[in-house]
Amino acid sequence: MSGQAWRIEGEYFESCNCELLCPCLLSHAQARPTEGHCDVVLAVHINQGNYGGVDISGLNAVQALTTPAEMSKGNGTMAVYLDSRANDAQRAALEAIFTGAAGGPPALMAPMVSKRLPTKTAAIQYSSDGRTWKVAIANVTDVTVQGVAGAGNQTVWLDNVAHPFSRRLAAAKGTSSSYHDHSLKFENSGRNGHFSAINWAS
Repeated sequence: MSGQAWRIEGEYFESCNCELLCPCLLSHAQARPTEGHCDVVLAVHINQGNYGGVDISGLNAVQALTTPAEMSKGNGTMAVYLDSRANDAQRAALEAIFTGAAGGPPALMAPMVSKRLPTKTAAIQYSSDGRTWKVAIANVTDVTVQGVAGAGNQTVWLDNVAHPFSRRLAAAKGTSSSYHDHSLKFENSGRNGHFSAINWAS
């Protein structure tokens, strides 16, 4: 199924263990993470999208990734979670996209990953008011990130960054951020975050 053309319009956010601001954005993922390794949870909400003839609008997906050093050095481990509201065809489509098998921006993470953990289906609670972003999976992850306020109390935005998901990202902080599943455990509260609109295609 990974040979289908696909597109997604929606939004994404992430919470990682770096201090503000993540050095990856200014170095094409070549710089040393502030903690020496990278632990990140990424969440995507699809406003409108399709995978071939399969409509995937309204669904969510979550990725958890850890790398032992700079992301560019790879040897990472990734877990993927798919929306339990998806039917069989939608679930197969989401897995193809978010494991990177179907190309497009998620496939840019493939060189970072040497071990992919079994994909899980889960009830993913996702919400945003444009300034605060939340995702939760019971007994797995609970993340809230909030945009960093700049001039006029507006969110600070970073343009033309080297990031696989978007060239324009909001600066944000994880007001609360935890992940515990498989053999992985992250606690990233108070650390770096980002969010952005996305418009992806294979």
